[in-house]
Amino acid sequence: MDHDTPNSPLRGIKRLALGALSGLLAGYAAIAVAELVSAAVRPESGPVIAVGGAAIDRTPPGVKDWAVRHFGTNDKLVLQLGILGVLTLLALILGMVATRWRLIGSLGVLAFGVVGALAATGRPDSTSATDALPSVVGAVAGAGLLYWLIGRLGSVPHPAEPRVAGTGDGVEAEARDGAETAPTPGAGGSPVTDSTGWDRRGFILAATAAAAASTGSGLAGRALNGSQGQNAVASRKGVVIPAPSSSAAPVPKGAALRIDGISPFMTSNGDFYRVDTALVVPKVDATSWKLRIHGKGVTRERTVTFDDLLKMPLIERNITLTCVSNEVGGPYVGNARWIGVRLADLLEECGVRPPSKGGPADQLVARSVDGMTIGSPVEDVMDGRDAMLAVGMNGQPLPFEHGFPVRMVVPGLYGYVSACKWIEDIELTTFDAYDSYWVKRDWAQRAPIKTESRIDTPKPFGRPKAGTVMVAGVAWAQHRGIDKVEVRVDDGEWQQARLAAQDTRDTWRQWSYAWDATKGGHTLTVRATDRTGETQTEKRTPTIPDGASGWHSVVVTVDA
Repeated sequence: MDHDTPNSPLRGIKRLALGALSGLLAGYAAIAVAELVSAAVRPESGPVIAVGGAAIDRTPPGVKDWAVRHFGTNDKLVLQLGILGVLTLLALILGMVATRWRLIGSLGVLAFGVVGALAATGRPDSTSATDALPSVVGAVAGAGLLYWLIGRLGSVPHPAEPRVAGTGDGVEAEARDGAETAPTPGAGGSPVTDSTGWDRRGFILAATAAAAASTGSGLAGRALNGSQGQNAVASRKGVVIPAPSSSAAPVPKGAALRIDGISPFMTSNGDFYRVDTALVVPKVDATSWKLRIHGKGVTRERTVTFDDLLKMPLIERNITLTCVSNEVGGPYVGNARWIGVRLADLLEECGVRPPSKGGPADQLVARSVDGMTIGSPVEDVMDGRDAMLAVGMNGQPLPFEHGFPVRMVVPGLYGYVSACKWIEDIELTTFDAYDSYWVKRDWAQRAPIKTESRIDTPKPFGRPKAGTVMVAGVAWAQHRGIDKVEVRVDDGEWQQARLAAQDTRDTWRQWSYAWDATKGGHTLTVRATDRTGETQTEKRTPTIPDGASGWHSVVVTVDA
């Protein structure tokens, strides 16, 4: 008995599976073609990047913090994989839908192209309606492919349809298990299928050709997009940063403790944390980069080039940066040697005065090439601290991940209100007149860095041996400096730790405590006091709206 008749459940399952495959190929084609078209528009206009950026823009702060906490700097990769996973699932579903309603399935693919187009044109860095083209063209290609592939499967089975249709006696013409039938007389040598049959060989050839063409389009698009960044890479290799007119003082002897497990005093470029919203790191050509300074209180509007900056007096400073997303005891803090132009000097050349001297603007809004906006207090930027437009990091031109060719660095302020990477525009305005990107998402307008400390060693749940155990870590209170660090074992008295030499008040400070460890479980807790006399608070607060607070503790088990 033949169980694979046109109206059998087995034939229906096979048809759905082939429809799902067709949907998957159509989705793959849509993304690949969009990648190719984005090379002619903007790499950031591709649908995956555009939808991912839109998702980040609309993500509640709590969810964003959760993602950073659980995935760290891999949060963007996880987001992109999630988007691709959702698109894959939807493509499979639309393919199965198309086996019954061919046009509706294809229109579904077009609908997702519209979503991608709206996401691309709605991004802060979008400046043209052409950003919609990659999603639209890709969706049209995907929809057309799905319609065509489903057509290769034949018509939808219907109970009233005859089991066999064709020439000859109608028996030998039946397609077994979807295979081609042998030619029959009078058919001109062509294979004969029934009204619900399909040409297996033709479908396989069509699907293979579609997959190959899609792969070629995707690879070509990726290569072209990659080549667009080659000029930026070449421009970075060609940068020679002049010697600063004001060099950083040598790091004092004793500022870097030699204790296993403690964070190095200077953080290498490769180990420096990165937390931002850019799904794809912008690659900006320094030879064409420009920065515009304008807005309220600017009497001499100015546009400077990268070469202009390198001709100005440069300062070199060691400055510790901290991300507002850093949980108590978290890793998003690092210390580096920065070189750049003093921002206050450049603003003064444009006629800008701080509010304390009668200036009308109290907020400096920095804009990045990817559309990010970051608002900084003008008073803080111009109060004498070493706020700068940085061009170098640890003796090298800025890495792309950290803002090449130019970024802002402001000691004492969390990054989301100071550290604009890939900066291209500075506008002077007021906090009342404009809310920057993160302020619109419920973060505070002003966010000085809180006094914090961290235990680096021993690690949580470590098992040190009884006897003298070195407890060590770092403490920071940028632009105020650290005056004291204390350690507590279990619920005992606070014991003063030994401080390493202080470099500057803008850098973190290492500390250590020789603990006479006894067998059993213990909780180690640390707190710091800054040079204004303020002691780190015990009260635990989340990172939102202006940074986490609380004492850092680790639990260890001491072995005999």
